[in-house]
Amino acid sequence: MTLPSLAPFAEVALLLGMAAAIGLLGILIRQPLIVSFLAVGLLAGPSAMDVVRSNAQIDLLAKLGIAILLFLVGIKLDVKLIRSLGAVSLMTGLGQVAFTSIFGYLIGLALGLDHLTSLYVAVALTFSSTIIIVKLLSDKREIDSLHGQIALGFLIVQDLVVVLAMIVLSAIGIGAQSDGHGGGSVPLVLASGLAMLGLVVAFVRYVASPLTERLARSPELLVVFAIAQATMFAALGDLVGLGKEVGGLLAGISLASTPYRETIAARLAPLRDFLLLFFFIALGATLDLSLLGAHVTAAVVFSLFVLIGNPLVVLVIMGAMGYRKRTGFLAGLTVAQISEFSLIFVAMGVSLGHVSKDALGLVTLVGLVTIAASTYMITYSHRLYAICEPLLGLFERTGSPRETRATPVADAQSSPDVVVFGLGRFGTAIGLRLQKRGIRVLGVDFNPLAVRRWRDLGLEAHFGDATDADFLAELPLPPKGWIVSTVPQHVTGLSHENTGTTILQLTRAAGYRGRIAVASHVSTEVEALLSAGADMVLEPFQDAADRAVELLCGSRQEARTDIPAIDTEGREIAG
Repeated sequence: MTLPSLAPFAEVALLLGMAAAIGLLGILIRQPLIVSFLAVGLLAGPSAMDVVRSNAQIDLLAKLGIAILLFLVGIKLDVKLIRSLGAVSLMTGLGQVAFTSIFGYLIGLALGLDHLTSLYVAVALTFSSTIIIVKLLSDKREIDSLHGQIALGFLIVQDLVVVLAMIVLSAIGIGAQSDGHGGGSVPLVLASGLAMLGLVVAFVRYVASPLTERLARSPELLVVFAIAQATMFAALGDLVGLGKEVGGLLAGISLASTPYRETIAARLAPLRDFLLLFFFIALGATLDLSLLGAHVTAAVVFSLFVLIGNPLVVLVIMGAMGYRKRTGFLAGLTVAQISEFSLIFVAMGVSLGHVSKDALGLVTLVGLVTIAASTYMITYSHRLYAICEPLLGLFERTGSPRETRATPVADAQSSPDVVVFGLGRFGTAIGLRLQKRGIRVLGVDFNPLAVRRWRDLGLEAHFGDATDADFLAELPLPPKGWIVSTVPQHVTGLSHENTGTTILQLTRAAGYRGRIAVASHVSTEVEALLSAGADMVLEPFQDAADRAVELLCGSRQEARTDIPAIDTEGREIAG
């Protein structure tokens, strides 16, 4: 179906309407916006509705979107995080990149692709989507878990590879006259690049912090400045032959050391998503769906390679370094897809004349398949692990020395009186009050920082996941005491799964016959938790409201306590 020609404003309005409708459908089936936007581009392209006629305007918006995207990558490029997480991030990140690029290249040759196309596709397959992974892990409240932090570490390694790949690609493309990339001799462009790096260093050293501090007095002006910085550096990078992508990255790096980088990133994220819509529309407008059928076999092979091979290599590396098979499996699932950078990288190759649009179509198909499939793999990661667990013993060293050192073994001679799962504000407050009464408490959390905070407060703590059956079987559970779960529910698929129910089932299966209290923020879950075997259901907000009413209706003296209030970081609140 081909629509009649529309005025540019009406055309953009129609495209936005399609994006909203398809995006809503994507949300209903738990797919990220990237998949929905790619679908919009394909539907709006010449092979379907043929809506896109204002190519110049859409191409401009697409280039702005890429500049903002690379700017946000640069502003988040925190190399210190890799160092703080140790060798595992670097080894896993580089190992996955090397494995995917080498074997991806060989697979490309085996499928009949030429050497340069195979190289482009292989490199594109190494990039995983930070946006999607962070969103999914945040939704599951696993961003602070050990596997979540390791995943963030090797995603930063991948971001560094993105930077290097685009710089190399721009250098290779020096002199190309397509896509507006500046020409010029290699020495001149290299000199211009060094000059831009010098400009960034000088800006960071002398200008960035005082300037952003002054601009931050007006948040709107700070955002306008950030956009101006991204576009000016992108234009300058394009002018000297490095390309808009590298210029946008350098713009972000120039503000990465300022205390306002998180504010800038948060405010520009919606603009990035909006403008990237037009990148995917422009991409879809260049693809002929009738020709994509020729790439189905290659797309299936490459998709299986990414969905299975990438997690497998992460699992192997982490197992060799002494991590538990469960941690390696959950971290490995986060790299089972390619990212928006994969498409941008191959699109750069098309613009430079290195590869054909067929290669871009192939990578687009792989992106659609892997992003859609990996979303469900990460969402249902715990269930998937339960299915695969019998096959994963090969990938775990005896004793898992890396995680054993992170989790000192408790005194087996005397079990604690109470075990608290979940060491956030609520769990910490419970632990401190129980300790004040002389009750021995053991805390458990899969966030290493939370475990450290508990120990700093003088409480015993284990690092571990309460939903890991093997870990629970090793815990010194109190035979006559309490288990208290303050862990929030996990969002999985189209519904939610209360972690308390999982803990009830696993602790009972481990032979625990004591009492269990489970916290819930949803009143409709109370009956289900009691039916599942909970002896008590704690409702923090309802219980706090009941206590507040008791205090308000009784003596003011009752409100006094010598137990310190605790903030979200485990620190005492003064006053």
